Amino acid sequence: MDDKCFLCGADKPEVLDSHHIFGGAFRKKSEKYGLKVKLHHDSCHIFGKEAGHNNRRNMDKLKKYGQKKAMEEQGWSEADFIREFGRNYL
Repeated sequence: MDDKCFLCGADKPEVLDSHHIFGGAFRKKSEKYGLKVKLHHDSCHIFGKEAGHNNRRNMDKLKKYGQKKAMEEQGWSEADFIREFGRNYL
């Protein structure tokens, strides 16, 4: 799935960015735990109406995915995830 956008699923000819699911203070932890997805730069990542940075529903979808992935891969409970990332997104 590295050649397709996580949000729209398309493989259109638009640059794919690596989006850190948990940014800001948790950006390094997103990197550490591999909590990143590929998003089309303009339409799905930054500028589009449905872009991860502009659309609350899609932002929440990404965070839920990231939490589930982290919990599964790290063997964490919800409490473990909250200790690392400050809150529960499920």
